[in-house]
Amino acid sequence: MAAPRAVLLLSGKRKSGKDFVAEELRSRLGPDVCTILRLSGPLKEQYAKEHGLNFQRLLDASAYKEMFRQDMIRWGEEKRLSDPGFFCRAAVEGALQPVWVVSDTRRLSDVEWFRDAYGDVVQTVRVVATEETRKRRNWVFVNGVDDTESECGLDQGVAFDWVITNDGDKMALGEQLEMLVQSLHRSL
Repeated sequence: MAAPRAVLLLSGKRKSGKDFVAEELRSRLGPDVCTILRLSGPLKEQYAKEHGLNFQRLLDASAYKEMFRQDMIRWGEEKRLSDPGFFCRAAVEGALQPVWVVSDTRRLSDVEWFRDAYGDVVQTVRVVATEETRKRRNWVFVNGVDDTESECGLDQGVAFDWVITNDGDKMALGEQLEMLVQSLHRSL
């Protein structure tokens, strides 16, 4: 497996648009240059196996996933406590492109694992959106979800290399992404 030339760790609150920003970056860089990695993919796959659930339905933004979210969070925390790099290692398996975008970085232990493994090529990207914007995207505060480490773990303790504002202004978002893409091209 070739070492990546850039690893972007995207974080942000639910409904801030992390997946949208990741897809935009991949489309600007091209799928031969950029791959999107999800830490939640291996987590959901393993959780589905152990609990006899439909893995594909846990991947989408459905009511099905929401029924299991709190237990998945609890289960994932237990796995991480015994092996902090478990989901990170699983996510990077088979990634060959020079740019990796991790679309769902949620914890300081995730950032630390990637920095330990890949050093200076790691950049942290915070995707932000106002509460009003998130509500328009159907976000509703949920106790035991929005006030846990999986949502708040990177609210402090990380000096972000990039902060991308994603409030629905396509032109402003485009300009921010273009600056990030230009910076990536210099490291390729």
